[in-house]
Amino acid sequence: MDSNDGKARLDRIEEKIDKLADALIQIARFEEKLETMTMFRDESWQRMNRFSEKLDSIEKKVNDNGHTVALINKLFWVAIIAVAGAIATQVFM
Repeated sequence: MDSNDGKARLDRIEEKIDKLADALIQIARFEEKLETMTMFRDESWQRMNRFSEKLDSIEKKVNDNGHTVALINKLFWVAIIAVAGAIATQVFM
């Protein structure tokens, strides 16, 4: 084995080590991206949960207001009928 063969072999090993180092760097970058995406996903789920809670609260208020408006509507018509009955009693008596 002469010195040229030894040098060529060392060059190939060095080249393989460089490729391995590049692959490790790419894996590390991918892991960083994955971690960032996971954090973003978790934050998005938290935001969606908060929006869901707000939506539930708004829905409850709307339902409560709907019952109140229905009650006021009924009372309004009772008052109108009572006034109409009082007027009819005055006119026909």
